[in-house]
Amino acid sequence: MFQNPQNGTIPSIVFPLKDVVIIHLKVHESEEYNEVEVIINCRQIDDRLRRLIEQIKQMTTSITGTKDGRTYSLPIDGAYYIESIDNRSFLYNEKDVYETDLKLYEIEKMLTGTHFIRISKNLIVNTMHIESVRALFNGKFEASLTNGELVIVNRHYVKSFKEKFILRGGN
Repeated sequence: MFQNPQNGTIPSIVFPLKDVVIIHLKVHESEEYNEVEVIINCRQIDDRLRRLIEQIKQMTTSITGTKDGRTYSLPIDGAYYIESIDNRSFLYNEKDVYETDLKLYEIEKMLTGTHFIRISKNLIVNTMHIESVRALFNGKFEASLTNGELVIVNRHYVKSFKEKFILRGGN
């Protein structure tokens, strides 16, 4: 390593490469702030930046759910999938199941621009919790989640699933 003999710092070297976006991250931590604000200044939103925005949005979204008569505020990034059964919506995280008053289409709209995608008429999955995917003989896909559960991607949703998960390199 090269160090500046005058102040002991390591100089930063920038190699301008074609098609490489340099991201500068500045974090200001202070007792005077009551909330977190993220500002992105860019010439154009590319796929990598779009994925970063999706992750930030997903980290800041929560849904109210009930379990055993108690109401919880559930961070959406911990949800593995959300399923609708008999006009009732259920949020599944690693170990528990919570019921929410929201309809599946309302949740889907709320989660636009996140890692969630509809994979069947009654199921929205968090692609961040998909471990592997395999094609089935009938045009469907089977997704294995990190908690060991399997969910089916119906034929009607395979194209959008491929675009969101497979073609973009997974998560």
